Amino acid sequence: MKRIGVTGHRSIPQEVHTHVLEELRAALCGHEGSLEALSSLAVGADQLFADLALAHGAELTVVIPSGDYEAGFADEADLTRYRALKARAAREIRMDYPHSTDEAYYAAGTYIADHCDRLLAVWDGLPARGLGGTGDIVTYARRLGRPVTVIWRDGVERG
Repeated sequence: MKRIGVTGHRSIPQEVHTHVLEELRAALCGHEGSLEALSSLAVGADQLFADLALAHGAELTVVIPSGDYEAGFADEADLTRYRALKARAAREIRMDYPHSTDEAYYAAGTYIADHCDRLLAVWDGLPARGLGGTGDIVTYARRLGRPVTVIWRDGVERG
């Protein structure tokens, strides 16, 4: 089974949104056979990827950073979408952190990088804004020698 993980920004500017969707879809459709998709289901790139992966027939593995992860969803619609995607997951991995901290996010991101064959990074190329951000996970995956596919448009910065 091929395993594809995702890391990416929560905020995806409108001018890059369609491009991100197309590239995520292309990455998923480019594989034959069974596929496992790994995601933490955060708002933005994680949820877009999980939704597309499920539509593609992949088995979803969710990697939950902390015990209070759901408390971080400020918008009720985002929390509802998170719960709906999580309910469709084949597996759930929970990091051993009671609270959502940068360390918990880093642990979830590195778990995904450790357990995938390829990492898709919806990333503007800038440094992470806190430990466990997209830039940190891309750096970690590259140090492992994991193939990383960056999905973004030059000249566009996240909000």
